[in-house]
Amino acid sequence: MSNRNDTPPDAEEFETIVQSAITALPQIFRGPALAVALRVEDFASEAMMQDLEIDDPFSLTGLYEGIPLTEKSVLDQPTHPDVIWLFRRPILDEWIARDDVGLAELVTHVYVHELAHHFGWSDADIAAIDEWWT
Repeated sequence: MSNRNDTPPDAEEFETIVQSAITALPQIFRGPALAVALRVEDFASEAMMQDLEIDDPFSLTGLYEGIPLTEKSVLDQPTHPDVIWLFRRPILDEWIARDDVGLAELVTHVYVHELAHHFGWSDADIAAIDEWWT
């Protein structure tokens, strides 16, 4: 989607973009990444916004909800699966405002950033996958 006059992708099309990002991950990360649930919503819920003390729903493009692998213990009893939330409308707004990056590239960037929280990655680890961090 390079033409800004195109109809923005709906949640399903947006998720397809994310699935392509997952497929493009190095093989060593792809399997574990698939173990994290993916949710695409137009905006973060009111409860999420309150928990994060964020007033502007357009300022939150993604969120990792879970316990990073570097902090998990076999003694932990999970109460819910780890989830990466991507918020379509804020990402689309950033994409339009930037006008210097493709939508798939921006979605991939946000996804990898949230996945980094799951893996406990350093900036160097992220840079190996996402050129924006170099």
